[in-house]
Amino acid sequence: MNALQFLRNALPGRIRRTLLWGALVALLLVAQTMLVMLTVRHEASRQQEAVERVAEEVSAELRRNVMRSVQALQAQLWGGGTAPWQAGATELLRTQHEVLRVERRGTDMALLGSLASPYSAPLFEQLGRDQMSAETELTCSAARRASAPAFSHSYFVPQPGGLGVEVIDACIPVQRDGGHDGFVVLSFGLGTLLEESAGAQRLRRHEFSIVEMDGTRLARAGMARGAGFYHARHLLELPGSALQLRVDSAEGSPQLIPNLSTALVLGLSVVLFALLLLLARDVRRRARAEHALAEALAFRKAMEDSLSTGLRARTLDGRISYVNPAFCAMVRFSAEELRHTVPPPYWPPEFVEEYTERQAARMRAEPVANPHQEGFETVFMRRDGERFPVMIYETPLVDGAGRHTGWMSAVLDMSAQRRVEELSRQQQERLQASARLATVGEMASLLSHELNQPLAAIASYATGSLNLLQQPDDQTPDMLRHAVTRIAEQAERAGRVIKSVHDFVRRREQARESIRADQLIDAVLPLVRLQARKSGTRIELEYPDPIPRVMCDRTMVEQVLLNLTRNGIQAMETSTPQPQRVLRLRVHPSQEGRVSFSVIDAGPGIPAEVAQRLFTPFFTTRSEGMGLGLSLCRTVIEQHGGALEFESTPQPEGPGGTEFRFTLPDAARVPRAVPARA
Repeated sequence: MNALQFLRNALPGRIRRTLLWGALVALLLVAQTMLVMLTVRHEASRQQEAVERVAEEVSAELRRNVMRSVQALQAQLWGGGTAPWQAGATELLRTQHEVLRVERRGTDMALLGSLASPYSAPLFEQLGRDQMSAETELTCSAARRASAPAFSHSYFVPQPGGLGVEVIDACIPVQRDGGHDGFVVLSFGLGTLLEESAGAQRLRRHEFSIVEMDGTRLARAGMARGAGFYHARHLLELPGSALQLRVDSAEGSPQLIPNLSTALVLGLSVVLFALLLLLARDVRRRARAEHALAEALAFRKAMEDSLSTGLRARTLDGRISYVNPAFCAMVRFSAEELRHTVPPPYWPPEFVEEYTERQAARMRAEPVANPHQEGFETVFMRRDGERFPVMIYETPLVDGAGRHTGWMSAVLDMSAQRRVEELSRQQQERLQASARLATVGEMASLLSHELNQPLAAIASYATGSLNLLQQPDDQTPDMLRHAVTRIAEQAERAGRVIKSVHDFVRRREQARESIRADQLIDAVLPLVRLQARKSGTRIELEYPDPIPRVMCDRTMVEQVLLNLTRNGIQAMETSTPQPQRVLRLRVHPSQEGRVSFSVIDAGPGIPAEVAQRLFTPFFTTRSEGMGLGLSLCRTVIEQHGGALEFESTPQPEGPGGTEFRFTLPDAARVPRAVPARA
């Protein structure tokens, strides 16, 4: 503690904090390293002890199972005769799966009889027993000398199919009436013996092997392969034979477990506690100073992040507490003129009452959990009285303690965007006007044909009137009256034709209006019928009852209808027989809130290669076309929230048909516009 106190008093604050934190980190690293090492060692020792215990238990179980089988059969032999041997052997083979074969041999090792296990294939089918009896004969000689059971070395017995089994024999000498009466030989399968002795639970977690003293593996058991990290060996001693049992755990390297050394924790905790006390006092003073500085910097940084966006902070009572230079430049008022001024000078006088009510409602509202709200659009006023649109994004203003102290607004000047939109609208209108003029130009020949008839009639009646005036008689006044009447009728007819073209070219309303669907079609019918009469096309109209009203830009939609009808008439002029030239205009309700318009012709249809580029600007299949009609039609319909679609049945050599359809908003279901907010 004295050394730490000296460091605290002698060194500057920054160096002192660095040294203290460095000492703390070093101690933590040392403590953690030691704890990990102790934990790993403890876990490894525990796992190794468990494996050694399993090896010892399974080894004892192996010996116990083998000796139990030998003793059970040996007890049966005490009765004498042949029947007891066979009965005991049958019972032993039925109950002990590890016993594969029992043989009865004479004193000269001649095979007197044998029984095989019902649970496995016979042992000596591949090679005869006489070819694999060397180990057995040696074992029986040793058993006779010792007058006690003896076990042979293991040997491999081939099986059909390339398989085999490792076997060990137990030879039991038979004594009868004080003399030697041959042998009984038991053949144990090492693999089966190992599985029966280990048990299912141990087999799931360990790999067991019986190996010779030199390490050669003779048999294996276990559902999992050993990881090779924890393993143990135990000697399996049998009379006349010695084997090793090897156990390999399926567990890998030890994982970190929360097994800590109490003494180490206590010692390290005392040192760490002293260091933490010094650090806590130093950090507390630093945190108070940094908190005040961070709160001020965060507030100022949030205001000044973007100089191109106006920032405005308002208190809970609606007074402006801060504005950045970008906001001042936007409204052209200084910060002093704006701060705490009620109402703000950038509110247009005509909206002051409305803005005041909405601001009061806004200030009374509780802040929402998610501050990222959608912006709203309103109108501000500059110092010189110019009104301009702005987009406002507003979020709650929260202080360092989490208290709601007001509202922070980001204000975007939309004047430039509106100018761009207006320029785009004007360009769109010019393009629409050009398309209308092009349409009228293409119809000039039709107009001349329509106007020639009334003008020729006017000329004829005028000439007849002059002739009547040169040869007056009693009927001259009546004939002149008739001729003048016909001249007036034909002049009115020519005027109607010219007026319909004039209205189509010049009419351009700026706002959308509610209009009946049949009025849109009636407005273009005079121009459509001009071309229809020339080609001999019949016009059929289909309206629902009652006829719906739509909300649209009338002139633009009329141009769409005129383009689609003219295309349908032109499609039928060449390949469709005249009796079948029918153009249908259909209006019917569509999905909720929409009205569908369809223009259906009986033409040859649209080829697939043309359909892919049908709406591409300046793409046309007619030599005199501009390639703008369908592209403009689609733009107009999309501006109304709909889509221009078509279905075609191409038939190059006969009538097929094409249907163009689009939808417009139903005027009865168009919601009212939401007024702007302050």
